[in-house]
Amino acid sequence: MPLTTTRPEITGTFGAVASTHWLASQTGMGVLERGGNAFDAAAAAGFVLQVVEPHLNGPGGDMPLVLWSAEERAAHVVCGQGPVPAAATPQVFADLGLDAVPGSGLLPATVPGVFGAWTLLLQRWGTWRLRDVLEPAIGYARHGAPVLPRVSATLEAVTPLFTRGEGAWTTSAEVYLAGDEGTARAPQPWSRLRLTALADTYERVLAAAEAAGSSRDAQYEAAREHWYRGEVADAVDRFFTGTRWRDVTGRVDGGLLRGADLAGWEPTVEEPAMGSYRGVQVAKTGTWGQGPVLLQALALLDGQLGADGDPDPLRDDDESWVHVTAEAFDLASADREAWYGDPVGAEEDGVDVPAVADLLDPVYTAARRPFIGDRAGGELQPGWPGGARRRLPQLPTPPAPPEVVDAAAVGEPTVDRRGPAAETGRRTTPEEQGRGDTCHVDVVDRWGNLVSATPSGGWLQSSPVVPELGFALGTRAQMCWLPNGAGAGGSPRSAGPRWGSRLGSTLRPGRRPRTTLSPTLLLRDGEPWMALGTPGGDQQDAWQLPFVMRLVHAAERARASGDPVETALQAAVDAPTFHPETAPSSFWPRQAVPGRLVLEDRFDPSVARGLAARGWDVRAVDGWSLGRLSAVALDGGWVRAAANPRGSQGYAVGR
Repeated sequence: MPLTTTRPEITGTFGAVASTHWLASQTGMGVLERGGNAFDAAAAAGFVLQVVEPHLNGPGGDMPLVLWSAEERAAHVVCGQGPVPAAATPQVFADLGLDAVPGSGLLPATVPGVFGAWTLLLQRWGTWRLRDVLEPAIGYARHGAPVLPRVSATLEAVTPLFTRGEGAWTTSAEVYLAGDEGTARAPQPWSRLRLTALADTYERVLAAAEAAGSSRDAQYEAAREHWYRGEVADAVDRFFTGTRWRDVTGRVDGGLLRGADLAGWEPTVEEPAMGSYRGVQVAKTGTWGQGPVLLQALALLDGQLGADGDPDPLRDDDESWVHVTAEAFDLASADREAWYGDPVGAEEDGVDVPAVADLLDPVYTAARRPFIGDRAGGELQPGWPGGARRRLPQLPTPPAPPEVVDAAAVGEPTVDRRGPAAETGRRTTPEEQGRGDTCHVDVVDRWGNLVSATPSGGWLQSSPVVPELGFALGTRAQMCWLPNGAGAGGSPRSAGPRWGSRLGSTLRPGRRPRTTLSPTLLLRDGEPWMALGTPGGDQQDAWQLPFVMRLVHAAERARASGDPVETALQAAVDAPTFHPETAPSSFWPRQAVPGRLVLEDRFDPSVARGLAARGWDVRAVDGWSLGRLSAVALDGGWVRAAANPRGSQGYAVGR
């Protein structure tokens, strides 16, 4: 663990907020200062993130969050992941000649769940009215927010998509580009970006809410009614029914989402999936998200590191723990590909989605642990939770990126900026991309409430803007497999286990895509300890894995030495990290690089050499380029917070 950190660890007694943007963090802290609780603060910060990081999230996206209610003394998950539209059948994509759901445009849209999730959180656990929560975001949208350099770079890369050729996203150009037609250009870094149409949309939502009367409950119900069964849903229906736009495949298509899909959906509150590591309890989403990957990997590693009495088994000059951790993550990710999915309706649909209890069963975990050898496995090795038969989706040949535009929006919140070189089919590096992740916010308050939320989707490069609303919709359906590679554009390889329609992540109308969004809550002895998370798509749990391990081991060392400071949050955020890429990406075009291990170069050089000797394809990257972790904690009567220095925009505030 480093002896010095990039910034001070925030410590106080009142409350703290950590997020991926300083304006969101300060907004949340302002709510706490004015008497709001952690749930009010998280929502206010989340709505601001939609305005200040529009390349990473938006009002048309989705969000899971995990919380601890001090009043209820219980953890809950709020699901803001909307399902696949009723019209999005596998046959529709087969008839279009597609063997993968595109990563951009209208075809991969799902019901936009983030607004429902935030408002349900506020209604059930918050104290503020919607107007008070939304005012900061409306203010930034109306009067302008600073254009981050990455926002400017993203818009520069997609300007041809917005302005040239058949199906150009002209509605997005009107919102995000400066100049007239023919002279449209991306805004410069640190200029002012106004999203007035979005501000107008939120003002109309508030008018509809307040027309329902003075009751908070009535106002939140009316706000969701306006969004999912009123004006917002009607605008989405008209746009998806009556317009056609270019997507990442080069096709020009309409959409499948309809107002009826929005009308039939409600956000839900669920019990979290629970795992543990060295006595620390970890709360995650269920298998409709990738969260149990972290639980499975921690279970595989529990008792393996530090078992010989080494007080610091996670040193930056030792490749052995990096190897074992990456192998455990690959094993858990193989189960993700084979087994995870939406359990709602799965049994009636003939789909096998194991219970989290089966995935974490100690006997199953012990049987999987010997697959972690001295050398990199280099391939997906799914298991047999609950005694199920081993299986794995067989991947189609990844589609080649189109030549239609100079730089096309791809599936992840990332823009490929290499032009024709993108046709090599290899996964790009952060330096070759206008790199995006998503967003994250953590809050702790003086009453002991905790929130970890990861809003994403609906980013400006995902889909064309709905002009009446001022925002785009998300593309989460790209995370669903199409059964048997049924499109004319390709077919599954014949070797290996059957790739069929019985996977939990197979496209099915009304099913939630298996999202990558993965907030986390930690408890010690049943008491709330920490809320944490990171952007990063498939890598979210890969980066959280060493982060959680470092925190737990550091706390054990502190307790053993009598040190009153047990958290070491900022040091764990700053520490170099890594991730494997053996599992296929959840984003179009679903590529994988078996045996690849990406490593920040701040590890001792001997680590990269040792990992290569163990069979890993090691790719060292800039030492401050992986992850955007943040966290808040309750620690011995203190509140603490830390945010990531990578990207130079995450901040933690508190007192």
